Amino acid sequence: MNRYPLWKYIIVAISLALGFIYTLPNFYGESPAVQVSSAKATLKVDESTRNRVEEILKSAGIAHNGIQLDAIGVKARFATEDIQLQARDVLEKAFNPDQTDPQYVVALNLLSASPRWLTALGALPMYLGLDLRGGVHFLLQVDMQGALTKRLDSTAADLRIQLRDKKIRHAGISRDKDSIVIKFNDAEGRDKARALIADRQRELALTQNDLTLTATLTPQAKKEIQEAALKQNIATLGNRVNELGVAEPVIQQQGADRIVVQLPGIQDVAEAKKMIGRTATLEVRLVDESATVAGTGAGVDFFTDRGRDGRDSKVAVKKQVVLTGDRFVKASSTFDQNHQPAVSVELDAAGGRIMREVTRENLHKRMAIILFDRGQGEAISVATIQGEFSSQFQITGRFSPQETNDLAILIRSGALAAPMEIIEERTIGPSLGAESIKKGFHSTLWGFLAIALFMIAYYQMFGVVSALALSANLLLLVALLSLLQATLTLPGIAAIALTLGMAIDANVLINERIREELRAGMPPQAAIAEGYERAFGTILDSNITTLIAGLALLIFGSGPVRGFAVVHCLGILTSIYSSVFISRALINLIYGRQKKLAKIAIGQIWKPGLTATPAGSK
Repeated sequence: MNRYPLWKYIIVAISLALGFIYTLPNFYGESPAVQVSSAKATLKVDESTRNRVEEILKSAGIAHNGIQLDAIGVKARFATEDIQLQARDVLEKAFNPDQTDPQYVVALNLLSASPRWLTALGALPMYLGLDLRGGVHFLLQVDMQGALTKRLDSTAADLRIQLRDKKIRHAGISRDKDSIVIKFNDAEGRDKARALIADRQRELALTQNDLTLTATLTPQAKKEIQEAALKQNIATLGNRVNELGVAEPVIQQQGADRIVVQLPGIQDVAEAKKMIGRTATLEVRLVDESATVAGTGAGVDFFTDRGRDGRDSKVAVKKQVVLTGDRFVKASSTFDQNHQPAVSVELDAAGGRIMREVTRENLHKRMAIILFDRGQGEAISVATIQGEFSSQFQITGRFSPQETNDLAILIRSGALAAPMEIIEERTIGPSLGAESIKKGFHSTLWGFLAIALFMIAYYQMFGVVSALALSANLLLLVALLSLLQATLTLPGIAAIALTLGMAIDANVLINERIREELRAGMPPQAAIAEGYERAFGTILDSNITTLIAGLALLIFGSGPVRGFAVVHCLGILTSIYSSVFISRALINLIYGRQKKLAKIAIGQIWKPGLTATPAGSK
């Protein structure tokens, strides 16, 4: 009656073993580290960079606890923070001899100190939020007017091309604050231009004054431009933060024109501020085939073009800008008609018209995409124009699939769509975070002990089982948070404490149900079975209603509320499993094999009008 088949015990044992393994990394803490990543869009960090880091540290006599290469960069661990700072200075001088043009980002970092065998199993510690780990908080103001100005400038240039293609004469196109002013010599030219613009530029609202047309962006167009600028800036910031190796950064919109950036665990605040605040732009220019690399002639700029073999070369491009980054709508990695890796690019309507005219007039010449970052320009792609194209085209060359993917990312989000300014900066020290963790741990520990002592005193052996089930609940919850790499914040710690309090309710329901069956005269073995069976429905109903509330917080909440909801929802699932299945397995092991069970240790059973009787007696 109260015996589990072997496979159920095996499932419980495996779940507890896995819970222990995936909880374990959280007790090892973190090691100080130095991270070396690329500061240039076209510069790759690979195994040779890792070997170089190792040689530099060896030459300087600096001991390390391991060097690893991952998707972000090369990371070297050290025993103390003093050694970490010393290593950072040595690597900075070696990798960036010219401080005016840094090639690499050398930043302080923190890495998990878990042993390799745990890491190999995918057992990693939970991420800690800004309030627990310390770090830096930035609030950025996006210059929405700057995004509108850029669009108006490009639209004015596009209007010149359209009017010229249709041979419509005008007396000049100029920008006047938030509008484009087009002057004409006669009414016929004005009317033709108005019809053309109304047909092709739906985002513009036109007003007429004698021989002048004034074009302004419609409210809907302004809204779409500003929203697109905000999204692109968030994507660009995400790429930049990756260079710092921050675990679980928070980059999200706040209001209509602000972005919040939270970097937990960041140690090098100055480097983070420089990385986030830097400006970058994307430009398409034609290559000047007649210019020599040594020359400087008028109308020509020289930029670095990193080849596939890693050696730098120079490419001469004309100063005239064909397109800017805001004209790129999409970019993705693909394959051409010869099944070779390529990048598929899509431009907006205005960019497509400009590109069609330029490529028609420059067949079999080369075109370069230049990324300006930190005041330095680099050619991220130099390709030959094989034919006339407009809004959609492919960039081909001797690329690998990984290189086409990297190039697509650079084109999509390599530059900011609108300027940004840091208007608020807050730094939270790691000591404050450690204090928060200490207090949160102590509150959870004392709450757990208080609950366990009460359950043992009131329910005796069943109270002991309830306390063990509660311990399993906490173990599985922490393991799940670690396995899912969730971010734990102060509200998350509060959710853990709340979960413990709620989880014990299920054991109380089960224990009281067993007591009721014993009062009714049922034998102990049957009372145990009935108690668990009948209490399960009540436990499930109460937890489902609580889970619905938690899911609502998870879906509609943000920030601390969302962090609370994640732990809360996972805690409900682990509490159902531990309070029902794990506690039942323990009870079955203790009492299940006793065929003639006279009584059970579940405390005193109070019957109305009678004195207290021992648990399980008739």
